[in-house]
Amino acid sequence: MKALISVSDKTGIVEFAKRLEKKGVEIISTGGTYKKLKEEGVKVMEISELTGFPECLDGRVKTLHPIVHAGILARREKEDHMKQLEELKIDTIDFVVVNLYPFKQTILKDGVTLEEAVENIDIGGPTMLRSAAKNYQDVAVITNPEDYEIVAKELEENGEVSKETKFRLMQAVFEHTANYDAMIASYIKEQRKDESLPEKLTLTFEKVQDMRYGENPHQKAALYKEVGKCEGSLTTAKQLNGKELSFNNINDTNGALELLKEFEEPTVVACKHGNPCGVGSSKDIYEAWQKAFNADKTSIFGGIVVSNKEVNEKMAKEMKEIFLEVIVAPSYEPKALEILKKKKNVRILELPNILVKQKENAYDIKKINGGAIVQTIDSKVLEEMEVVTNTKPTEEQMEDLLFTWKIVKYVKSNGIAIGKSKQSIGIGPRTSK
Repeated sequence: MKALISVSDKTGIVEFAKRLEKKGVEIISTGGTYKKLKEEGVKVMEISELTGFPECLDGRVKTLHPIVHAGILARREKEDHMKQLEELKIDTIDFVVVNLYPFKQTILKDGVTLEEAVENIDIGGPTMLRSAAKNYQDVAVITNPEDYEIVAKELEENGEVSKETKFRLMQAVFEHTANYDAMIASYIKEQRKDESLPEKLTLTFEKVQDMRYGENPHQKAALYKEVGKCEGSLTTAKQLNGKELSFNNINDTNGALELLKEFEEPTVVACKHGNPCGVGSSKDIYEAWQKAFNADKTSIFGGIVVSNKEVNEKMAKEMKEIFLEVIVAPSYEPKALEILKKKKNVRILELPNILVKQKENAYDIKKINGGAIVQTIDSKVLEEMEVVTNTKPTEEQMEDLLFTWKIVKYVKSNGIAIGKSKQSIGIGPRTSK
């Protein structure tokens, strides 16, 4: 048996290679992986020894060779396949262990150039993975270090890797390469400043965590994040206290955060069931909290509070007296956090870059049966405004208008928002008769 190992993420690879070696598996490797394994005492063959052809073009070509791919793709149960391998003096490759050039890590670096990003687009890696996955019945293909243990254990206990495990690993490959290609396509689109809605929409997200259930107890749910820094997003928030966030918690809190991002001065937003129920702005964050709280003392009960400034002790003392599901702020005074943590169930989230907005061309997506409707996010508050009455609003009235206009943007259905002196007086969705 032979294993071809070529990994950028070398987590656990030495131990795994040694376990394969103990079961009589010959190790073939490339570049940095070859050097690492050799340094650690693994008996390893360099890929050029197998192919008889040197790595070239700065490493762009090393595994793209018939000896490699014929060894992977040959169907062991087909006599003609095995006969051809014998005639060509090619051995089968039974394990392919590959994870790809770190394209994501490259594009997330500050100041990365297009040329550097393109050089980190893997060609040979995806080709080997797809070859091995296509021939999953005969080849165990591994992209994730977390799978090393189960493969090594099955090999040690049974002398082979089960077909069920190989089939699961096949699925993992195509998820991995689809994610990789979607990431590249998205990056290129961004570099071209192409803001069109594409003919074929392929998105990729990475799981942050599983949830106990979805909107209802019988529904499965998980939280995913986009590839990138995602500053100002709940996907990057640090939970400091409380039970794990539910599907509804995240959905409702996200709406509250998007409203909060409309305000630059100290602001507090209270939200319940996806609708804002109290908003206050002021030069002082405690006064903003007072305004949001006093807008409707009952509607915040069981709701969500988000603040764009540090939560202080005075705010925390009052928050503690209310039943809240979630509190989000860029930071908390140590005493304030100590007070709030006395409520074991309240979810306390820290989100330092809380006011960072989404890009204007970000997608707003709604799944429908058999498809999806996609639009760019609503990034505007007012396109333009013209006074058409003889009596013109005062500067203070205009401030109140803009304040409430921001609020009503986030009220569902035919929204109504009334506000004065940067405080919401009444907020309500209404349905048409």
